[in-house]
Amino acid sequence: MASPIDVRRFDLVVLGTGSANSIVTPEFDGWSVAIVEESVFGGTCLNRGCIPTKMFVYAADIAEHVRHAHRLGVDATVDGIRWRDIRDRVFGRIDPIAAGGEDYRVNRCPNVTVFKGRGHFVGDRTIAVRGADGAETLISGDRVVVAVGARPSDPGIDGLSRVPFHTSDTIMRLDELPSHLVVIGGGFIANELAHVFGSFGTRITMIHRGERLLREQDVEISRRFTEIVKARANFDVRLNTTVSRARYDGRLVRLDLSDGSMVSADAMLVATGRTPNSDTIETGLAGLTIDSKGRVVVDETQATSAPGVWALGDISSPYMLKHVANHEARVVRRNLLADRAGTTVRARTDHRFVPSAVFTDPQLATVGLTEAAARAARHDVVVKVQAFGDTAYGWAMEDTTSICKLVADRSSHLLLGAHFMGPQSAILVQQLIQGMSFGQTVDEMATGQYFIHPALPEVVENALLGLVEQWS
Repeated sequence: MASPIDVRRFDLVVLGTGSANSIVTPEFDGWSVAIVEESVFGGTCLNRGCIPTKMFVYAADIAEHVRHAHRLGVDATVDGIRWRDIRDRVFGRIDPIAAGGEDYRVNRCPNVTVFKGRGHFVGDRTIAVRGADGAETLISGDRVVVAVGARPSDPGIDGLSRVPFHTSDTIMRLDELPSHLVVIGGGFIANELAHVFGSFGTRITMIHRGERLLREQDVEISRRFTEIVKARANFDVRLNTTVSRARYDGRLVRLDLSDGSMVSADAMLVATGRTPNSDTIETGLAGLTIDSKGRVVVDETQATSAPGVWALGDISSPYMLKHVANHEARVVRRNLLADRAGTTVRARTDHRFVPSAVFTDPQLATVGLTEAAARAARHDVVVKVQAFGDTAYGWAMEDTTSICKLVADRSSHLLLGAHFMGPQSAILVQQLIQGMSFGQTVDEMATGQYFIHPALPEVVENALLGLVEQWS
């Protein structure tokens, strides 16, 4: 162990450069700050998550629109997919941003020292950073922020370690489109990437242990979505199925399945969830409490059980979502400044109405309680399901499958949950997030504003009015 004089001391140490990087704003110019990053700057969202996947999804959506244009009287075909051009457009934009973020911290922030390597605790607010050369540097901070994210989960499949496979970290950088991709998983990562590759012409086999895809969504949404995906021409969806063993013959991945069948493909994506990286940083030596899911336990101010240590993002939050991590980072920034100023009032996170979206085909978005969760919480539940196709814009799209489902409380007239499946879902849900966040009743949302005719938000208006009719 190094002597105390060998430990470099800072006012603030930040582990991770995803949302935590945004904490160090000009208000910290008078602080000495250490930033520790093992990989590339920007975290999961920028480099291998939200942003690149949505850039791929946009191209995939266009391909699907073209294929279905004949329903509107437009005869068009997809003449080809230039995979490398699509890929290089994505990472040609993203990689320079990541490099620029690192350059900014290294060369343009004189109060910031960047340490490249894996950081792990060796004591109270003291971290050892192991560089690429194996050498370790000891640093400590009066205050520490832990935000080292999460990684793809290992599903524990027999033989998987001897088989070439991809996760969301690697599959978007392939040199060639696979002709047949087998996807293990049925969550949002599995479905978004299956949509991307399936829309580009790859044959998709999805293997999911549950009875429905996206099973954390409202049951009605999940069931309808599953049926739509199963009907896609180049998709083979295996539900209630697990992988017993994985093999590789030098050319194809071969999977023995629990139903006795076998699937072979030239590429495999494992997308069975994500695991917090708490087991990589020696949390016990820092006095951090870890819950049963491997998350660092924090209170509503994002403070951990260790004095002077905060955590945010995927390592501590039950919501592995970038917009949640950004919100938590803003809370941590305010509390760091308050702590140093000796102020007792602390900012608190607001996780009441956390929205999410799945950018697949069809697109999904949700906020609040599902119908089942609302009933389990003993609300006097009222439900309205509104088809997109029953509005003028839905007619324009010739839409036959998209829906908005609203869940409300009859007694309070408050909206408890909103669930969308169809085009622009991630946009349509936003006005309901705002209404719920500011405590508006369903009646106020429905009649207290204009809804542009004949735009798609009329789906929301009609759904809200449908709830009002049920308690009028």
